[in-house]
Amino acid sequence: MDGDQHSGGTELGRFLRACRARVTPEQAGLAVGSGHRRTPGLRREELATLAGISIDHYARLERGTETRPSPSVIDALARVLLLEEVEHGHLRSLAALAARTAPEPPAAPSRAVRPGIKLLLESLRPNPAHVVSRTGDLLAYNSGGLRLFAGMDSWPAKQRNIGRYVFLHPAARDLFDDWSNQVRGCVARLRALAGTDPDAPDLAQLVGELLLKSPEFARLWERYDVKGHSHGRKTFHHPDVGHLALGYQSLRLEGTPDHRLVVYYAEPGTPDYDALLLLDLAASESVYPSRIGAPSGDRTEAPK
Repeated sequence: MDGDQHSGGTELGRFLRACRARVTPEQAGLAVGSGHRRTPGLRREELATLAGISIDHYARLERGTETRPSPSVIDALARVLLLEEVEHGHLRSLAALAARTAPEPPAAPSRAVRPGIKLLLESLRPNPAHVVSRTGDLLAYNSGGLRLFAGMDSWPAKQRNIGRYVFLHPAARDLFDDWSNQVRGCVARLRALAGTDPDAPDLAQLVGELLLKSPEFARLWERYDVKGHSHGRKTFHHPDVGHLALGYQSLRLEGTPDHRLVVYYAEPGTPDYDALLLLDLAASESVYPSRIGAPSGDRTEAPK
């Protein structure tokens, strides 16, 4: 029996099961008979054989009773499961986490943003820029860095979170040209964090809220994608300035590795750059406080 209905195990086992279910026999180079397959994706014995390990060894990995897979086994599994570089690295991290004899108590993540970073945010204007926590909380921003997410300023400062916004704010679906891709990216980043720090209170609180309030989040959460993007392009349909096609870059901040600086930009002289100028001007002349990163008037509450 394949044992796919087993519900226990470790994050390593859950990740392996999710990845195995995504790979078809055809993708793995196996001949498929005409009979009905009860198992989505590869069977355990098929994956073990293709990776060159015993079926019993692989079964123990999924069940969580084998916690010290060798690097060569992890690499072989990543090859058969067709994992991309980010997913392969995540698999290695999960294997290292499973091998710990005693869990390390998680340190409370810092929410403090250094004054120098706040000055840097201001110097980046008119490019929208903000600092986010590992779970996507908006910790600091310049004038356009908050206004870019239309309507987020109406939420209390402590509720401003990118994942919460894209799934729960009514303006998000209209703002993002590729909303479905945006939400997949948010879930993937949270899934990656859950694999390496599953007991983190900040993560558990956010994920619990989104699982309860968003069926779309719950569906994507079960897929166990861990792909992330640190740069690229996004297209916005902003209610104040219209169409915006922007490049973006995400950078980890030295000294506070749980924080990321995210900057959006456009080529000077283009309509997109002109729209950024209008966005920055509108934000500067609005009711936002002059102090960077300070909460604006908490006029309405976030979704209950």
